[in-house]
Amino acid sequence: MNEEIKKLYPKQLWENFSNICSVPHPSKHEAQLTAFLKKWAEDNKIECVQDKTGNLVFRVPATKGMENRTPVILQGHVDMVPQANSDKKHDFTKDPIETIIDNGWVRANGTTLGADNGIGASAALAVLVDKKIAHGPVEVLCTVDEETGMTGAFGLKKGLLNGKILINLDSETEGELYLGCAGGLDANITMKYKEKAVPAGMKALQLFITGLKGGHSGMDINLGRANANKLMVRLLKSSIDKYEANICSVKAGSLRNAIPREAVAVVVLPEDKVAAYKRFVKKFADTVKAEFALTEPDMDVKVSAVDTPKKMIVEEAQKRIVNMVFAIPNGVQRMSDSMKDLVETSNNLAVFNAANGEMSLKCLLRSSVDSAKEALGQKMTAIAELAGAEIELTGAYPGWKPNMESPILKTCMEVYKKKFKKEPVTMAIHAGLECGLFGVCYPDWDMISFGPTISHPHSPDEKVNIESVGKFWDFLVEVLKNVPVQK
Repeated sequence: MNEEIKKLYPKQLWENFSNICSVPHPSKHEAQLTAFLKKWAEDNKIECVQDKTGNLVFRVPATKGMENRTPVILQGHVDMVPQANSDKKHDFTKDPIETIIDNGWVRANGTTLGADNGIGASAALAVLVDKKIAHGPVEVLCTVDEETGMTGAFGLKKGLLNGKILINLDSETEGELYLGCAGGLDANITMKYKEKAVPAGMKALQLFITGLKGGHSGMDINLGRANANKLMVRLLKSSIDKYEANICSVKAGSLRNAIPREAVAVVVLPEDKVAAYKRFVKKFADTVKAEFALTEPDMDVKVSAVDTPKKMIVEEAQKRIVNMVFAIPNGVQRMSDSMKDLVETSNNLAVFNAANGEMSLKCLLRSSVDSAKEALGQKMTAIAELAGAEIELTGAYPGWKPNMESPILKTCMEVYKKKFKKEPVTMAIHAGLECGLFGVCYPDWDMISFGPTISHPHSPDEKVNIESVGKFWDFLVEVLKNVPVQK
């Protein structure tokens, strides 16, 4: 653990973040961290309760003279996306995150950093113990399992929180105020298939696609990055059509909310075609590298010999599987008509596995228009049914509709302009903030979201800009000082 980050400004925020990084907390494995935070609250004599879902709520009273201000909830999630480079050995359920200060940024050593949303949670907790900050009544809500299904937000119950204004600290560009977000839907596609023995005279080759940037399946979906699953199935289709290849197995992608960075497949083909096939893979690599030269400069496509498996997918099944994955839409499907440069609807073809007679696909659909999200789900269903696969659409969560008359928006706009001498950007986000679900349970909350600048979340390239964290903190402190009087 890099102790130097504890010396960065603001000190309490970075000390909190360092502590969070030292405790394993991938999605669905937050128990160690929530136990640590409950002990932290006890040591600091801060009221803390935990609900049945695992969410934590901390409370402190208003500072002197601020008792009449509208009660505020500061909110962040305590789980992180566990992604590591293929050459990095890291057990996210046991190992701490290794932090590195690098030219004005904090990053991790070959893994995701967890600044999404560890920095936001760290800022909220810092407010609770900083005696210099003027604020009205403050609650801090730390939700669990945001990244793999928003379990904490789904499990939130009425009556747990008393605040009227919610400030979500899970945005990733300093100077932007978010007023809305996309809703989401999971598409899980499965297919059982028959295998047969690999004939004599067939040789096995392993195909690798690595070095892609990946990234956040909402925030980064419009950046033109390659999807490892789509590239692999494109390679497999040509392998079948031109070289009589048969697929033995595929393992591609890892998380539903991360653009897939790596894919591996094993194929078998007649021995007399191996040399020509290797030349074809080299040509394919040159082609896709040229296509993605600007967005994926580190892409690598390789082929190597491997021990021949005993079984391969039968031809009829592999045709249905490959054609289905090839046909499933991926990336941006429509841009917003109402907000410039905002993605309205997208799909992330996230995980593609085939082995031992079972194929599975995991996709995350997002849209700020519920009917468009439903229509995309129908399209996915139609493609799956044509291929003879089964599909389940699950985990639907609503978007968050912008309120341009929001009182906390007005406060934030005025504070930002006064403090930084420029207007903040107001916008919606093509990602699944928990605000949409909060609005179901607490429809009268006045909500806004902002945060520091985090680059490449959901990938091992994740990093947070140190200067932006300072600005984010200073802004948060001023907003709390200027929260409107409660009516």
